[in-house]
Amino acid sequence: MFEILKYKFSNAIAVFALVIFSSISANAQTKKTSAQNANSVKTANSLGTLKQINAGVLNIGYTEAGPANGTPVILLHGWPYDIHSFEEVVPMLVSKGYRVIAPYLRGSGTTYFLSEATPRNGQQSAIASDIIAFMDALKIDKAIVGGFDWGARTAVIMAALWPERVKGLVSVSGYLIVNLETNKQPLPPAAELGWWYQYYFSTERGELGYAKNTYDFNKQIWKLASPKWDFDTATFDRTAQSFNNPDHVAIVIHNYRWRLSLAKGESKYDDLEKRLAARPSITVPAITIGSDFDGAAADGKSYANKFTGKHSHKMLNGIGHNVPQEDPRAFADAIIEVDGYTK
Repeated sequence: MFEILKYKFSNAIAVFALVIFSSISANAQTKKTSAQNANSVKTANSLGTLKQINAGVLNIGYTEAGPANGTPVILLHGWPYDIHSFEEVVPMLVSKGYRVIAPYLRGSGTTYFLSEATPRNGQQSAIASDIIAFMDALKIDKAIVGGFDWGARTAVIMAALWPERVKGLVSVSGYLIVNLETNKQPLPPAAELGWWYQYYFSTERGELGYAKNTYDFNKQIWKLASPKWDFDTATFDRTAQSFNNPDHVAIVIHNYRWRLSLAKGESKYDDLEKRLAARPSITVPAITIGSDFDGAAADGKSYANKFTGKHSHKMLNGIGHNVPQEDPRAFADAIIEVDGYTK
């Protein structure tokens, strides 16, 4: 009997050791891959110094420029873009004395998960929580936050759920908080056509297609979202390197499937999503920007009542979705102007 117990105990120890070893090996491999990919990413000099910091479930890659004691400005990119959308905005803000920080969102550039076990979750509250954790890691109590696309949604959610952390807000396309129940309702055919890629991503074919053709797919999205922007290959390629992130496809696919209620989020974000479903008002000083991409909503009237603090709206004609890169002066001026709302 003793020999049997001894045998079982030895096996248990062996299994436990194997699990621990596998976990350590997986995390070591993640860190090794992260370091290799981080070294292969080159950022424009105008963005400042590329750095890394552990924040929440991520090791976040970000650039920083400007004086350390300047008012912090956090610039958030969207999909399929990256921090190079701000390469002309950053020096404009630095010249005014701001400390300008541009992080890669999860699944982009040199931002990586600290653990293989963490779900590759693209839901809105997870991404916003990342940036709050990022601010905590950098010991930034309050910042001006500006963004477009996923970045605008993230900035608006931060202002809605953590207003004490947001000094001012600049949001391209306005109030972009996702309501899952509302998203279940069909739109007019012309509007549905504009979201074709969301339905493509909801299929296995779409996931495989995006993984196989990421570069060409995202270049096509750039053309469709900004039809009047004559960007060159070098400009696109500076951003395209960030799509090589090992979690990029998984995060993008989950984001769009989650929006259509085809994929679940993480339970730890349920309370945040419940608060967002109530469509909270934005009380912090804010500037919203509408462009040609927004169609009939470009005038901002459909969401103006959600901004209950000091608020103004700008309309940019002839500009597509990537406002910071297509009209960097207008975006930088909005950051500077909203800062003035707090003085």
